[in-house]
Amino acid sequence: MIAVKKEGLLLTKTALGFENEGVLNPGVIRDGDTVHLFYRAVSTGNYSSIGYCRLNGPLSVEYRSNAPVLFPQFDYELRGMEDPRVVKIDELYCLTYTAYDGINALGALVISKDLIQFEKLGVIAPVMAYEEFSRLAGAKGSINEKYLRYNQRRHDTAQQGRKMYLWDKNIIFFPRRIAGKLFFLHRIKPDIQLVSVKDLTELTTDFWQNYFLHLDQFIVLTSKYRHEVSYIGGGCPPVETPQGWVVIYHGVHDTIDGYIYSACAALLDLENPQKEIGRLPYPLFKPEEEWELKGYVNNVCFPTGTALFGDTLYIYYGAADESVGCASVSLSALVTELLRYKTN
Repeated sequence: MIAVKKEGLLLTKTALGFENEGVLNPGVIRDGDTVHLFYRAVSTGNYSSIGYCRLNGPLSVEYRSNAPVLFPQFDYELRGMEDPRVVKIDELYCLTYTAYDGINALGALVISKDLIQFEKLGVIAPVMAYEEFSRLAGAKGSINEKYLRYNQRRHDTAQQGRKMYLWDKNIIFFPRRIAGKLFFLHRIKPDIQLVSVKDLTELTTDFWQNYFLHLDQFIVLTSKYRHEVSYIGGGCPPVETPQGWVVIYHGVHDTIDGYIYSACAALLDLENPQKEIGRLPYPLFKPEEEWELKGYVNNVCFPTGTALFGDTLYIYYGAADESVGCASVSLSALVTELLRYKTN
């Protein structure tokens, strides 16, 4: 098994109003010796905004903002901006997050040239009723029944004057174009799906209707092992190596003690990320420490960002939906281990 070091807690909640219930699931990007963390900050009543801190090196906090840097402003994010991820594509930073309006949870995008000034581009996930998704995805009779079971309750019915849509979370961009296209992962339970477009303007209603009609072609990762048997979802932005894209994602196992969220790892083809090269048959790491086992939600390690220093990959994660932890692993050793378990 691959050796992973738990580096401990990096951030915990404070008495400040915007983060007095929890800090978790940070988007992470390195710039020289500086690591920027954009984390989900939760206030009383489960309202989420995005806080910010700056690290000197992978583990030393040198600055932490006393106010959110991004906060809900529009109806589609009325109850929160959750679980940010951030990459730099060309000269533009792309920060994705889950916009929650109290009923619907949909992937949205913010862009920035300097990580100081931000522009919200709104929801980029499909805005689609469950019935339409079910009809399109099930048209060929090949859809996993879990898609219907997990998503059926969010059908298109009025609630407080608003409609309920298919939840589409964990939008995560690859950090560069591949063959001239933008690629991103997203998650409609229970699998991880892949999208590629030349430009985001292609993400029209017609695009998504055709996409779901052929959904089986766009599923990149699906549950395979016991620790991820219930469902899986996106984690950190893919890390490029000569052997392929290392994808750290989360896997969920429903046990008699409740759901257990673990960090998992897979390797995808560099030029065709739809192709899985290998996958660990065991969790990369799982809840073991007290701060991972007990919190707002027990038994959670939820990875969302990485920073590479030399050969050491630092993985930042939400611990028990309440704090931010960090683990580290040799990237070369991880790739070697992934290649031991090649996908047939």
